Amino acid sequence: MTQPKKRFDLARLMFGILFILVMIVVCLWVVRPFILGFAWAGMVVIATWPLLLRVQKYTGGRRTPAVIFMTLLLVVVFVLPFGLVINSIVDNSGQLVDWVGKPENWHIPKLAWLNDIPGVGRRLYRNWQSMTTDGGKALVASIQPYAGAATTWFVSQVAHVGGFMLHGTLMVVFSALLYAKGEAVAKGIRHFALRLAEKRGEAAVILGAQAIRAVALGVVVTALTQALLGGIGLAISGIPYATLLTVLMFICCLAQIGPSLILFPAVFWLYWSGDNTWGTVLLVWSCIVVSMDNFLRPALIRLGADLPLLLILSGVIGGLLAFGMIGLFIGPVVLAVSYRLISAWIDEVPEPTDELPDLERDLNI
Repeated sequence: MTQPKKRFDLARLMFGILFILVMIVVCLWVVRPFILGFAWAGMVVIATWPLLLRVQKYTGGRRTPAVIFMTLLLVVVFVLPFGLVINSIVDNSGQLVDWVGKPENWHIPKLAWLNDIPGVGRRLYRNWQSMTTDGGKALVASIQPYAGAATTWFVSQVAHVGGFMLHGTLMVVFSALLYAKGEAVAKGIRHFALRLAEKRGEAAVILGAQAIRAVALGVVVTALTQALLGGIGLAISGIPYATLLTVLMFICCLAQIGPSLILFPAVFWLYWSGDNTWGTVLLVWSCIVVSMDNFLRPALIRLGADLPLLLILSGVIGGLLAFGMIGLFIGPVVLAVSYRLISAWIDEVPEPTDELPDLERDLNI
């Protein structure tokens, strides 16, 4: 006796998929405040995992001291610098807005040194003097509203940085947990990837880890190196607030603006104050630090994966606009991982030949 053919239950399938989608959305909604912090922590742990193993080797193979050391290192490198900048801006924001808003605090410099510039120096000096007649009151009056508005806007952005500090704290906490249970988490992710796409899924996880490490080496290590060397130059040449300027330089390097936004105004300030010797020394040192972008960052990126620099730059800028300051780290990683996965998928088929196909023959025309 033949069994009756089982009917395909479309409604049951649709309700099952709907239930799964609802559960996914609800879970994401619950963990939404922690997603960025956990993603940031995962990137940091993947990039610094070899360093953790090396520290663990020096601590006699014990994981707990190595986890404590790496957690403190994350606090010093990521949380502390941004905290110093935020506290400094908050403490001096009121004084800065008041100072900008008072016309008597605006003094127009003479810029007599323009005459020493060969060729165009005298013309530039005459034009400057014509713009600053009567003590430059007209120039100050035209600039002051825009400067005050810009300063007020910049200070108001500090309110949004509180979210970054929250994510930074979550990053440190999650990183400590991942450092302690990294092998188990990695095994779970690879098992999920195998279940999802078999060996191709596991290969995608490995490629993603390589891309994350490449971005960490190319962006963060380069920014840290440039900021430290630039800060040493600022401190030796006698620039005030060298520590705060070094932190700002680190942030500018992460944002792919470069250290020149801090170093060259410091050089200009030394020349302005009459310290030509240290101004020249800092100028030469600044040129060396700024030029490190041309060779250090590409070399470090290629240690982890061969990624285009334009991809990294787009990720930094786009991540900053999409996620705020935390996007400096997440943006380039997302683009780098996607680029590596798409490249691996494309490379699974042979490259097309240089000869164009005969369309008439292929279409039987």
